[in-house]
Amino acid sequence: MFKSLLIFSLVTLLAGCNYLAGENGPFRDRADDYMEAPVLPLMQIPEELDSYTLDELYVIPEQFVASAQPFTEIPLPKPIETNRREGVIIQNLGDRRWIVLDATPGQVWPLVRDYWTQLQVILDYENPSSGILETSWLEVDSNLETRHKYRMTIEPGLHSGYSEIYVLHLQSPRSEPAPLVVNWPEASSSVDRERQILDSLSQYLADRNDVYQASSASLLAGSIEAERKANIIEDDQGGQVLELRLEYARAWALVRAALEEAEITVVDSDREQSFFNVRFSGIRAEQDSPGFIGRLFGRNDPNSEAEERDFTVRLLENGDTVTVVAEALETSGDLAELTAELLVLINNNLS
Repeated sequence: MFKSLLIFSLVTLLAGCNYLAGENGPFRDRADDYMEAPVLPLMQIPEELDSYTLDELYVIPEQFVASAQPFTEIPLPKPIETNRREGVIIQNLGDRRWIVLDATPGQVWPLVRDYWTQLQVILDYENPSSGILETSWLEVDSNLETRHKYRMTIEPGLHSGYSEIYVLHLQSPRSEPAPLVVNWPEASSSVDRERQILDSLSQYLADRNDVYQASSASLLAGSIEAERKANIIEDDQGGQVLELRLEYARAWALVRAALEEAEITVVDSDREQSFFNVRFSGIRAEQDSPGFIGRLFGRNDPNSEAEERDFTVRLLENGDTVTVVAEALETSGDLAELTAELLVLINNNLS
């Protein structure tokens, strides 16, 4: 009797679930309902009423052609930047120095303008779309023999959400008339005066708590090229390469530092020949304790390490960009996934 009652209860429960979640039930699966949605004509607004507030948020194309091939395997998601630096940092390479901070150019622009405002300095030129500000001619340290002018350039950083600020100093004798058209040099007239402004500005930005607030961002400066300077793209052959929109000297230093930061073994390197020979076994997973299934099948064995393979990392200079290419030195086996992981690891450790 008990078994019969139990079987009857299970049948009743299954039937109820089928009714609730079935095709005609109140909790049916509606994931594919959009495929049967009809296309209705646009809403007609009387001529005496305004219609500027109405807009098509989701425009359905008249004809959709799918040219992409279906995935044979589910692609892995792009890794999250886990080693993100926070704050205001002054970096240097040789005689060049610049400010790096984890804020967008749109957030940085109004603060740089405020910096000059609190110094009571007039700006002669402002171009938010290119991120350039130029001060008027200034008198510095009560020196009546020379006049000074500063140019600041705000650029996107290596990674998303970062900005770089460059300062250029120009000096001119007061005995000559002020030039109507300023020809800015490639390097500052005085490295010390450039350094003074960089130090002063970096301290000003570090003391501002609203640097990361979206409400303080400039909409005009938001048109500054948003793409970061380091991007993994596809080349003409369909392979992945790391594109750096930097000069060669900085690109070489960054790649070398990234390899060291990622603890990738560098066997040989030659700056003149633009290559690193490295040994790489893949991106290491975090050493978490294995779960029940992992212990059952012997996974996460600390004694089992992936075999290191030999790769060449080359830097190819092309105008204002440097392309970083990773190539496997071995011909046996499919090393395409390891090659892609090597470029990702270099990119994630650029700073």
